[in-house]
Amino acid sequence: MIVDQAVYRDGHRIPCGDLSDELETLRREEHGFIWIGLKNPTDAEFALVNEELKLHPLAVEDAIKGNQRPKLDVYDDTMFVVLKTLHYIDATSDVETGEVMIFVGDRFVVTVRRGEANPLTGVRARLERTPEHLAYGPIAVLYSVMDSVVDNYTLIDVELSEDLELMEQRVFEGARSIDAADIYRLKREVLEVRRAAAPLAVPLSRLRSEDTRFIDERTRPFFGDIYDHVLRVLDHVEAYDRLLTDVLHAHLAQISVQQNDDMRRISAWVAMAAVPTMVAGIYGMNFDYMPELSYRPAYFIVLGTLAIVEIGLYRAFRKSGWL
Repeated sequence: MIVDQAVYRDGHRIPCGDLSDELETLRREEHGFIWIGLKNPTDAEFALVNEELKLHPLAVEDAIKGNQRPKLDVYDDTMFVVLKTLHYIDATSDVETGEVMIFVGDRFVVTVRRGEANPLTGVRARLERTPEHLAYGPIAVLYSVMDSVVDNYTLIDVELSEDLELMEQRVFEGARSIDAADIYRLKREVLEVRRAAAPLAVPLSRLRSEDTRFIDERTRPFFGDIYDHVLRVLDHVEAYDRLLTDVLHAHLAQISVQQNDDMRRISAWVAMAAVPTMVAGIYGMNFDYMPELSYRPAYFIVLGTLAIVEIGLYRAFRKSGWL
């Protein structure tokens, strides 16, 4: 659906009338631009916008299909940018992925959002409060959307860092409640952030350095700032990934040691149980002549001997660390 659309002149919002008429006026006067915001558009809704703006068919195909890799494509009269949006869910520590696609063209910008992650309403509201930024035109919208998305990456970076620190602490404290699946799940969330941020480095590098007619020279430093933030996030998530691998190996090693320790304990108790079992087995045999059976103190002697042997075995196993 079309979430919002408006004309912006000198950084100020003006209600948008007929799309084709407004666009023709803006191009004729070479002043201002239209910003159309879409969320999970149907094919028919997108076709309506495309009919007026004449977007490149390859970009339109990507926008309709969705689930694209972050990228930047420059066509004859349109620039098409794909971003992966992320949302951290506190209750489950999961990272939810969405998508934002941005068309920047002659006197227009179209933002297409898929999923609930990273709403753009706040971006539009912030820009409308700073007319001096909106005065830069559609490129200001591109920068603000990218900045909002990457700022969210940095927030999730902090959350993942805290989750990793807690996970590491629990593993090395020997908490039995932790499971290898918990470590792997966190590793998957780190991978989600990496998949979103890593491909974005190349488009941002192009935006801050390549000459295109869409980029105002005055805006290049802003894209450079976003690029630095992305590189910082990438450095962190790569470190998290390596550390989680080490934590997983340490956890598995602890499990192996614990299993060995458990087996030693079980073996010690079995060995201690074997002595009375053997004695009971001997005296449980149905032979007619067993001299000890007719000796009155034999029962107490056998019990005492068993007690001494069991105490000796227990002390020996305790001393060796098996119990």
